Amino acid sequence: MGLFARTREDIANARVRDPAARSGLEIWLTYSGVHAVWGYRVAHRLWIWRLRLLARVQSQFVRFLTGIEIHPAAVIGRRFFIDHGMGVVIGETAEIGDDVMIYHGVTLGGRSLVHEKRHPTLGDGVVVGTGATILGPVVIGEHSIVGAQAVVVTDAPPWSVLTGIPAVVRPRARGPVPDLEYTDPAIYI
Repeated sequence: MGLFARTREDIANARVRDPAARSGLEIWLTYSGVHAVWGYRVAHRLWIWRLRLLARVQSQFVRFLTGIEIHPAAVIGRRFFIDHGMGVVIGETAEIGDDVMIYHGVTLGGRSLVHEKRHPTLGDGVVVGTGATILGPVVIGEHSIVGAQAVVVTDAPPWSVLTGIPAVVRPRARGPVPDLEYTDPAIYI
């Protein structure tokens, strides 16, 4: 997918996920979560090209501008949306699926100093509430919801709800997956 198509998809995703969004131009100019994802993509590309110092400088510059820290080695899928953003930290070995949404103050952190997989993996369609902390190489299954301020240190199967400190995993009612429509031209205006 090309740069402009990906940018349009990100803007459309923000319009779908944030009812306060009034226009694509507003999102393009003012949404720090979208800006952080764009900055991450540049840093990630530099990381892949083995320009590690430059990638880290880029990620820290984006952190300075947005208050959102995403390690350039993290792997992030399409249509990732950070709402409000400030204080978000995503660690080096974190993996995030498609259509994931997180709110401000979320930490996807590690519990080990060993150079191995030490950060969480979020499946497709996961929503992580404000201030939640997910620590270690845990796997949160697709279409799960992590409640605000939850502290997650264990795996969760798909279609789960995680709440509390430490988080308790409960099954979530399975329903139709929302069809996020990105083809309506009105969402680009």
